[in-house]
Amino acid sequence: MFPTEPAAVNNGFGALLKNRAFMFLWFGQLVSQLADKVFFLMLVDLVVDKNSSYFPPAGVAKESMYPILMVAFTIPAILFGSAGGVFVDRLPKKLIMIGSDILRGLLVIGLAFLPKDFHILLLITFGVSTVTQFFAPAEQAAIPLLVKREGLIAANALFTSTMMGALIVGFLLGDPLLSLAETGIAKNYGPELVVALLYLLSAIVMLPIHFREKKLASEILGDRIDLWADFKEGLRYLKKNRLVLNAMLQTTVLYCVFAALMVLAIPLAEKFGLQGKQSGRFIAAVGIGMVIGAGVLGHWGEKTHHKPLPLIGFLGMALILAVVSFTNSQVLALGFCILLGVSGSLIGVPMQTLIQQQTPPIMHGKVFGFQNHAVNIALSAPLAITGWLNQEFGLRIVLIAMSLVVAFVGIWAWKNTRNVLQDVI
Repeated sequence: MFPTEPAAVNNGFGALLKNRAFMFLWFGQLVSQLADKVFFLMLVDLVVDKNSSYFPPAGVAKESMYPILMVAFTIPAILFGSAGGVFVDRLPKKLIMIGSDILRGLLVIGLAFLPKDFHILLLITFGVSTVTQFFAPAEQAAIPLLVKREGLIAANALFTSTMMGALIVGFLLGDPLLSLAETGIAKNYGPELVVALLYLLSAIVMLPIHFREKKLASEILGDRIDLWADFKEGLRYLKKNRLVLNAMLQTTVLYCVFAALMVLAIPLAEKFGLQGKQSGRFIAAVGIGMVIGAGVLGHWGEKTHHKPLPLIGFLGMALILAVVSFTNSQVLALGFCILLGVSGSLIGVPMQTLIQQQTPPIMHGKVFGFQNHAVNIALSAPLAITGWLNQEFGLRIVLIAMSLVVAFVGIWAWKNTRNVLQDVI
């Protein structure tokens, strides 16, 4: 369910379009997301392309360069996901977001002028990923500062739509954009320049935003930062507030499913006689469904209060995962993937809104840092084991098992949330 107080007035996306500060934040997020996707594709080109200037170090096969690079990109998300949230509560959010974009831009452009050494590429990748762990919780904590409580579901729906839209557009346009950058005057550092300019554009877009943070920046900067103490404080808050913890667990499970689908999309494509590289159409279909579902929630969100949206979403995902394993039509499979995305939006958008509404501003950074940390782990674990499970048991068995787990989690979370609400209301 979507357990929040009844909204006074919610004009959907119309009210957000009139919120100048929020629109700057939204557009900055969109550009930053595009930069992330193009950066990811650029890394692939740098180490996979046969004409790459980067050579594997001694004892490392060229085929291993990309997996090693992905490990360097993933480790900061696991190590620093929660730490980033601690700084978000202590420092001005505008400073963190703009500073993160500038730092990432400088790190990427540095690749063009530093020696073409794989170790340097690893360090730059590690640095960009580390800085991202500060940007993500600051972005989530900034939304409640710019949007009224009754407009949060529309705001999160818009952010979810653009996040998935950036995923689709970024991967579709990233390759031709990088190819075009390699043919211009600055062809020797064109791709790096494109990514860096996207990050810097995101920073420029967010410059006019004014946040009404209750605590003065001078007071915040004067506070002593104790990472361990703040970490324990965040844990205590989540343990005490079961409603927020429950919502965070549901979003984590959602990302686990999506991460597993990124692996299973390849055998699903092969089932229909497609090549592995064509598996992206199934991921794109899920993204389209997320955009559709988020758009509907954003426009008619005021009519969904106290409706069991996440329960419907989990049961819908469970049914679709089971059914898609039996379909022999590629068109039907793509349609099911779209419905899977719609079901996912019924979980992600309301639960993200609930976390923002139920968490006091002073705890936003810590809570969103924990969430960022949990999501990063949720994205990593299925990537490591899903391929092995598919080889051992086959696509149909894995999808049916996922279906049962998703249904169980959905029903359990719904009952647990309902019981908590009886104590809250």
